[in-house]
Amino acid sequence: QVPMVESGGGLVQAGGSLNLSCTYSALSYGGYAMGWFRQAPGKEREGVSCTTWSGGRTWVADSVKGRFTAARDNDKNTLYLQMNSLHFADTAVYYCAPCSVLSGLIMPVSSFRDWGQGTQVTVSS
Repeated sequence: QVPMVESGGGLVQAGGSLNLSCTYSALSYGGYAMGWFRQAPGKEREGVSCTTWSGGRTWVADSVKGRFTAARDNDKNTLYLQMNSLHFADTAVYYCAPCSVLSGLIMPVSSFRDWGQGTQVTVSS
């Protein structure tokens, strides 16, 4: 199993934008829906988005709906997260993982263990 590799984070002012990328192993995760998750200091990990293998459907958390857009390019084995109108509350380390959606809740696949280092997003108010 090859860990995910997330990139694109940084420091941005409130209202700004960032575009995150995540590369994944097609050999290990081919066919999986892929999603973004985030964890802020002292808080539980939160599911942000989940995109089907084909890219035809994406679920997003209510907290980011209308501001964040996820997409994937399976030829490049890459998942993207375009984040606009960033809020201070979006400050977190962002990770990607294979995902599922249950009753509207975005969750990592239970067997997944190959978390990457994540990419830090810091939004200044």
